[in-house]
Amino acid sequence: MLVAPAFLLAQDNQSKGKISGVMFGDFYYNVARDTSFAGASAPSKTAIGGPKDVNGFQFRRIYFTYDYDFSEKFTTRFRLEADQTALSGTKILPVVKDAYLKWNHAIGSSDFIFGIQPTTAFDISEGAWGYRSLEKTIIDLRGAIPSRDFGVALKGKIDDDGTWNYWAMIANSDGNSPNSSKQHRFSLNLLTKPAKSIQIYVNGDYKTQANINDPASTTTPKATVSNNVLTLSGFAGYKDAGLSLGLEAFNQSTQNGYLDALTTPASLTSLSALGVTVFGTFELQPDLALIARYDYYDPNTNSNAKGDARNYIIAGASWMPEKNVSIIPNLQLETYEAPTGGTAPSASVNARVTLYYVFL
Repeated sequence: MLVAPAFLLAQDNQSKGKISGVMFGDFYYNVARDTSFAGASAPSKTAIGGPKDVNGFQFRRIYFTYDYDFSEKFTTRFRLEADQTALSGTKILPVVKDAYLKWNHAIGSSDFIFGIQPTTAFDISEGAWGYRSLEKTIIDLRGAIPSRDFGVALKGKIDDDGTWNYWAMIANSDGNSPNSSKQHRFSLNLLTKPAKSIQIYVNGDYKTQANINDPASTTTPKATVSNNVLTLSGFAGYKDAGLSLGLEAFNQSTQNGYLDALTTPASLTSLSALGVTVFGTFELQPDLALIARYDYYDPNTNSNAKGDARNYIIAGASWMPEKNVSIIPNLQLETYEAPTGGTAPSASVNARVTLYYVFL
């Protein structure tokens, strides 16, 4: 259990601070797995992990957030996150999710942000998806870009009415971990809202990485080649009258990221990953909604690397017995591409009842 320090509560009583939290977890059952899914034989970056028939209760995320307003000009956020992937022995440990200072309207209508903060890639699409309690958005889920990074950002309107907006960021490229190299991440998001119910954006993210050895080099030491990563993505969303629809796609290209062993001699080529997601929610009544999502993901689109593409489906229904409490029965299904000359692994299936709640 995370407890607010006394000084935070004191600040909150002065009406300049706000404490909030989000928790979501499930009762889950691993209904189906391919019998070959063990250790290294399981597909990389599989959305549905764990062996068949495992079941139980879990917290997948716990957020504890403190927002404080110094003035109209300066605000700050500190957020802790805990889940079952951050363990020490048998304990769930919190980590710093957000820790940033925002200077509102630092340059015209643009805000300046310093610290550990959201990256530009999918913060908007995650809000449109609206069911982080069920799953991350595809770029986050497949590890293309981290949800947080440590750096500086400018974010604001391009025109007076906010039809066009931008979000630019320079960061360490280490996520919310301490800086460990001289490499950096450069990203830019351009968002348009042509109508109240529609938003569309394109995003570019360029991550510099250290050069790698060229295996085809005959020199001593071996020659090195670039290994930088460019991720381009786009999103279109519609929300009105109880209906929400979204489409997001990304392509990630890693320079010299794939060793093609089928060429003679074996040579490095760009590694290209492709992801597409479409989702929708429909509100049957104010406290009841239907949810559906489909993802396609191929971590390597090279024709010599068949067998790693997969399809991912989520379907469920959300019931809100209380304003900030949701109970969401849902089903996850992931299917896999057949390798060249082989048989596709059997589908992975999970059944869950997810509980999501917010406290303010």
